[in-house]
Amino acid sequence: MEIEWLPVTQKLSFRKFIEQSDLLEELKYDFNEKAELRHTETHGPFAFNYYKNVLERNSKRYWALGHLLEQYIYELLEKVCKLQKVYIPPEADKEPRSFFFMSERALSNHHSALLVLLQDHGVFRAGQWSQQAIIHHGLQHGSQIPCIQMALQAHYDVIVLNPNDNFVEQWTGKEWKGLLTQNVEFFSRKMVQTESFFSLQESLQCIPKRCSNTPEEHMAYIWDYFISKTEGKDVAFIVHGYGGLVFMDLLVRKKWDVMSKVYAVALIDSEHHVGHQLGSDVQLLEWIKQHCREWVTSPKPLDKPATTVLKKEFPIVSAGTEKHNLAPSSSLQSIFKYFRKALKAKAAINFSRVSIVTRSSTKRKQSA
Repeated sequence: MEIEWLPVTQKLSFRKFIEQSDLLEELKYDFNEKAELRHTETHGPFAFNYYKNVLERNSKRYWALGHLLEQYIYELLEKVCKLQKVYIPPEADKEPRSFFFMSERALSNHHSALLVLLQDHGVFRAGQWSQQAIIHHGLQHGSQIPCIQMALQAHYDVIVLNPNDNFVEQWTGKEWKGLLTQNVEFFSRKMVQTESFFSLQESLQCIPKRCSNTPEEHMAYIWDYFISKTEGKDVAFIVHGYGGLVFMDLLVRKKWDVMSKVYAVALIDSEHHVGHQLGSDVQLLEWIKQHCREWVTSPKPLDKPATTVLKKEFPIVSAGTEKHNLAPSSSLQSIFKYFRKALKAKAAINFSRVSIVTRSSTKRKQSA
């Protein structure tokens, strides 16, 4: 996909975020005209081993890069995709809280379909399928922006969930510089207490956010207070990895509401387990058979049948890649074709029902 959606300007450059963080020496990177992360001097791809064979310092640098990418993607969602940032719960303005993004008329435009994006479990936040894919393959593969733009161009409204935003970030802005340059004694002491840098990262994220403690809670809250409030909207989901498990959890919790509103679900290399989550509920099993399709990592070409031993509940096809973090971008065109067909099928069923009701009404009038 051509990156016409990304205006590579000074105003929206990733470099601006690095400059504001005082990490100019450690992170000499920006996105080029192809939306690939490249070194500003050598034009080479990202190199993890900046501090020669010092894993902890390189890990901190990578962590800092991920945090800056998170803030950059948020800006692109608002300024490029024109989405609105919505805090939840709305009334909790004096306590830690999460947020998500949605198009301006997502709740009020009754004449358009609604697409909900639900990502995998990990360190990445709203607007990202995979932080690793962004760093090594570019925004067109790792971010959700091409998907959002495709949806908006097809006249969908969009909700971009933020299911991994569960705790308050304790280190922000210029504190990243201090994190990278703290003396060895300080970090040695911390490592003894927390076993590793990665445990230290978890220990910094210690204040839970109400209504978003877990991906499941985040999804359920936004369904209850936003998506379920829409009237007459046809809702579709794209879910990746752990997002598939989260969607099935929602389906079980809100069975009739979800089945009545959602017309199609595109699962990508999903971690759901139908047997454990849906059990033997005949209605749910029949519903997913009719309304779900999964794209899985496979050596087969895109869309070729790719059945697995454990999953046979609904159609399964190849995502056209063997890499989990590239599956969303490689299957995107196919997913939107699936949505178009599913929406036409739903419209045909609705028209048939209306015709039957109309004929029945006419017969009653004639016999009266």
